[in-house]
Amino acid sequence: MSSAETTTETTAETSAEWTADEMMTVAAARQLHDGTACFVGIGLPSTAANLARATHAPGLVLVYESGCIGAKPDRLPLSIGDGVLADTADAVVSVPEVFNYWLQPGRIDVGFLGAAQLDRFANINTTMVGGTYDAPAVRLPGAGGAPEIAASCREVVVVVRQSPRTFVRELEFVTSVGFGSGPGDRERWGLRGAGPRVVITDLGVLEPDPSTCELTLTSLHPGATVEQARAATGWDLRVAADVASTRPPDADELRVLRALNATLRAGS
Repeated sequence: MSSAETTTETTAETSAEWTADEMMTVAAARQLHDGTACFVGIGLPSTAANLARATHAPGLVLVYESGCIGAKPDRLPLSIGDGVLADTADAVVSVPEVFNYWLQPGRIDVGFLGAAQLDRFANINTTMVGGTYDAPAVRLPGAGGAPEIAASCREVVVVVRQSPRTFVRELEFVTSVGFGSGPGDRERWGLRGAGPRVVITDLGVLEPDPSTCELTLTSLHPGATVEQARAATGWDLRVAADVASTRPPDADELRVLRALNATLRAGS
């Protein structure tokens, strides 16, 4: 068993009431506020965003890459092309319009992204691992709209499971820019948005240091430890002097989340 698997299972077993993935999703959902516009990726980001809209942020405006604005799905979509998004949206526009008019000019408050690999400056790889670009050992799903989301949203939230394979010292390919190699890179490259505000994992919460932009562990989920977080990170993880404890999921959050996940299983 890998160290990443051990970490996740140990965290999940600290409570009979919820799993590590459920804690991560709830913590991510809490980052979204009522009335804001959120550009949503499929997978963990979509689950968290729909949980937020179904609980504490009913006015959250969900925007999907397919051009669905204000989508209100009653189940988790299987993809950005899932018909439930168009059927429940306030408006459906073309893909070029959602990028050129809504995203690139900075009209989206929060971008919600996942990652296959992440480095200490919150740069993201979702393109390839191993080998070369033309002949990779593993071809990942690719960029999609993630580079534009990372560049142009007013802020970005990343949701990703933490392991040494995911939290790497050096990316094999930079698909979406977080803070580049440190302070000033986003500004030099003309990126409109402020970049990643927070990274939510199955172990805790990381935030960029205000001076160095390096990801720093600022909160641990119940049952997780600093030692686990360091063991699940491929670089020397910075830890805040006073690490907070994430508030556990409440009964309503768990009820809604499990109902959402049940609709995804039923539709797959």
